[in-house]
Amino acid sequence: MQLIAKTYWAGAPMNMRRYPQDYLVESLILKAADFREHRGLWWAPRRNPKPKTAAVVMHPRGDFTHHYVIPRLVDAGIGVMAANTRNPNNDVTTIHEEIILDVNSCVSFLRHKVGVKNIILIGNSGGGALNGFFQAQAKKSRGKRIAKTPGGRRTWLNDADMFPADGMIYISSHKGEGLIMNEIIDPAVVDETRPHLSDPALDLYEPRNGFICPRELDGSDAAWSEYDPDFIARFRAAQIDRVRRIDAIARSLIEESREAEAIRNDPGFARLSPERQRDIMRREAFEPVMTIYRTMANPHYVSQQFDPSARDYGSIFSPRPDLMNWKFFGFGRYATPHAWLSTWSGVSSFANQLHDLPQIDEPSLFINAGKDQEIFPKTDAEPMFAAMASKDKTFVSFDDARHYFEPPFGEKDAPDVERLMDVVVPWVLERFGA
Repeated sequence: MQLIAKTYWAGAPMNMRRYPQDYLVESLILKAADFREHRGLWWAPRRNPKPKTAAVVMHPRGDFTHHYVIPRLVDAGIGVMAANTRNPNNDVTTIHEEIILDVNSCVSFLRHKVGVKNIILIGNSGGGALNGFFQAQAKKSRGKRIAKTPGGRRTWLNDADMFPADGMIYISSHKGEGLIMNEIIDPAVVDETRPHLSDPALDLYEPRNGFICPRELDGSDAAWSEYDPDFIARFRAAQIDRVRRIDAIARSLIEESREAEAIRNDPGFARLSPERQRDIMRREAFEPVMTIYRTMANPHYVSQQFDPSARDYGSIFSPRPDLMNWKFFGFGRYATPHAWLSTWSGVSSFANQLHDLPQIDEPSLFINAGKDQEIFPKTDAEPMFAAMASKDKTFVSFDDARHYFEPPFGEKDAPDVERLMDVVVPWVLERFGA
């Protein structure tokens, strides 16, 4: 059953459609403050390989090393560090308190190895929340940063020399992966080990609740659904309840490991049988992987009722979210307990734009895509812009643009990317030069 959106048929929609006109590119192995390695590409203008101004573009798990912002920036004399975190294309073990150290290693490289004076963080989609979390922590002095992850592990943030950026650009940015999960997780799931069990009273895709089910697999005959506001209120509350239940499972699994560690560190451990000792050490070492089923159930995918925009029906992943909800491809399907709490739980995660943006006063540009199927005006864009502390903040909306400013399926060029960069490049040059 082919349900993936056409956007993804021809490759990742965030990839550049052309290379810069005259450039140098260097493949780098970068090392974070906790000694973990990650990789990036340093794109620089050939005429000026050590520019005064450079941008960093990253995503928590997506590969942005060939991101569509690169060509126009390099053509304008602005360097670009396009890097992966330590977890490219896989967020099963992603801890946000760790991956912001990867952002920091990019900024540090530009400052101290290249000699860049002005650094701008460009956050597209999940990269916006990643950058906001980094910037808010980097601006704090040692001892005032987050000391423990939501799962209780010690972070390296107070051991690291952190270097905040000079400017922030958010493109189709969301509030945080956990806050997204709060709004897309299916609350009709009643048993995390038996995903087919459902509470019909909380099923977004139940016609009796207001859903209009398309007949065609490609969603070509889809019609917007209408829901009772009381149902949506119950649905939203139940989404948070399910996140809290998964949080409790994650914390229980972490506690089992801690209990085994406590037994191993107890003087009585040496008196236990060899078999019992092995069992305890295995339980201490064990890190399970949680499967989070059915995470494509946002009412905004199928209804214009509560946050209208120019978007098309469905999600960025599929024109049939009601069926894609059951497939593997989607947000947060697999996670260790620590990764769930740090990245995907909107109840527990510290990566929260509405908390971070009020701490960031550097010049900020917020770009909204009017046809975005994941970022919505009243739910996401307007609250984030309002939360920004910067006195130099700009909001620009492209009414007909999609999430990655990609063109309709089959078209080679991306005119919306060019219109976007017509705003981004002058904004950077006016404030920081090239």
